[in-house]
Amino acid sequence: MADEKKDLSDLKELTETATEETPAAETAEAPAEAEAPADVAVMEPPVETVPLREQEIDEHGRAYATGRRKDAVARVWLKPGKGAITINGRDQSAYFARPSLRLVINQPFDISDRRGQYDIFATVKGGGLSGQAGAVKHGISQALSRFEPKLRGTMKSAGFLTRDSRVVERKKYGKAKARKSFQFSKR
Repeated sequence: MADEKKDLSDLKELTETATEETPAAETAEAPAEAEAPADVAVMEPPVETVPLREQEIDEHGRAYATGRRKDAVARVWLKPGKGAITINGRDQSAYFARPSLRLVINQPFDISDRRGQYDIFATVKGGGLSGQAGAVKHGISQALSRFEPKLRGTMKSAGFLTRDSRVVERKKYGKAKARKSFQFSKR
């Protein structure tokens, strides 16, 4: 408690000297125990703001990112455009026929209000269609946060920058699958 009072008195002295720029002779004559009036607001020290990350784009004006989910790996290039999404050389509606998978891919754009503002070119390998859609979503989110660093907080709070690391457990010897045992016979 005494330390807090001491810190407050130090802050009050600092604010007095900052607001009243008096010559050194006058400050020497002033009593050392003089305190600031109650109506003077105590100024807090300025809070350092964290600088934004730098924009990461290549010589073609594109942002690149790698997205992963399950066994799928997506390489994603993002550039300003009209909203065309090309995956493995095919349109998104041709590659991901299910509307739910296209919805997954467009989530980063919906959350950041950027739908139709960027063209996406992606190559995907491994896994199934749902894993590939998750990998493309992860890659788009990463690329968006690299192209527009101020969107990083939005993407991070939505959980789109976190890689879903759940993968299929490997099969063990002596087991039918990863954990399932063969049928047990008592006799």
